[in-house]
Amino acid sequence: MSAFSKILLLRGAGGRHYSAAAQTQLREILGTQLAGIKDAGTFKAERIITSSQSTQITVQGSEKRILNFCANNYLGLANNPEIVEYSRTLLEKYGAGLSSVRFICGTQDIHKQLEQKIAQFHGREDTILYASCFDANAGIFEAILTPEDAVFSDELNHASIIDGIRLCKAKKQRYKHRDLADLERQLRESDGRLKLIATDGVFSMDGNIAPLARIVELAKKYDALVFVDECHATGFFGATGRGTEEYDNVMGEVDIINSTLGKALGGASGGYTTGPSELISFLRQKSRPYLFSNTLPPAVVAVGLKVMDMLLASSELTQRVQSNTQRFRTAMTKAGFTIAGENHPICPVMLGDARLASKFADEMLTRGIYVIGFSYPVVPQGKARIRVQISAAHTEAEIDQAIGAFIEVGRSLKVIQ
Repeated sequence: MSAFSKILLLRGAGGRHYSAAAQTQLREILGTQLAGIKDAGTFKAERIITSSQSTQITVQGSEKRILNFCANNYLGLANNPEIVEYSRTLLEKYGAGLSSVRFICGTQDIHKQLEQKIAQFHGREDTILYASCFDANAGIFEAILTPEDAVFSDELNHASIIDGIRLCKAKKQRYKHRDLADLERQLRESDGRLKLIATDGVFSMDGNIAPLARIVELAKKYDALVFVDECHATGFFGATGRGTEEYDNVMGEVDIINSTLGKALGGASGGYTTGPSELISFLRQKSRPYLFSNTLPPAVVAVGLKVMDMLLASSELTQRVQSNTQRFRTAMTKAGFTIAGENHPICPVMLGDARLASKFADEMLTRGIYVIGFSYPVVPQGKARIRVQISAAHTEAEIDQAIGAFIEVGRSLKVIQ
């Protein structure tokens, strides 16, 4: 190592020396914790994909194509040629990025067009774009809720909702998972000025669905607002892909919807809040992730625009993913597997033990099926599973191939008879 390199290792950007003792201590502390994670069988290694995201992919170390059953690519649009070409067109016209936040010089006409199309898709007044739905969730509760208000959150809500709620100063209540009696008790006892019920529409680890119609009823009874995170529903759940409120026949009755462009809607990036125009205008003034993060790049906006056009024109892909889901769930249940959740493309194959889930996923890969084992802390202790995700792009033959591999591995590992 050169003398200059040694100096760089010892100096920070401001010229101050790093503390060698403190860095050694940090390495030891984190190394011990990492060893514990590995010993528990919950270490999450990253497999490196060397192709575009699709139902068939290649991974580093092999040129053999494998079937992918663990992406959020519900509509199969992540590498859709029409979308890719449109993204390339807008990249050439509008450039790589804006080098700015929205309110300075980061808003192009295409950003406003996308916001309008999202609002149209959901039947709302207006929409605000974020870099991700994590940012949208981080930016809403702190902006609109005060110490006079109260927020009621399902105990199994996504980490981004939990973190977003932590940032606000409202009275924070957590109700038992999908337990309407517990929620009603808390609403009845609350003296909050604004009462906001916050829930995932679909809970991503279990594939189960919020009882949204009954939540809306309680909101009306106790003069509360309803917030729903629709990341695992927008575009493919419900008869025309309008999400949980369509599935539960309460279209237009949810006050605030947050969702993502990074899953079914092309798989690139981006998130949004859609709802009343006054709310969206207020968020443009007060939401910190919006105010202090770069605007979405044109190529990403293009993906959202094209997907929205496709969904507004046809529900064919939505219907296909629903049919594929039913095929997989029916066959797997018949084979003896326990499949959690409801009639949703998230199909958790419950195994219980973390090491078993990891071993099962590895065995599936040797048979050409790419799935991932989920274990603590992503899911509760003792509830490890393989989370299978079905796409509209999967053929019936590919689904049957995955089912066959599951049965073969399940028998070899004594999971099924």
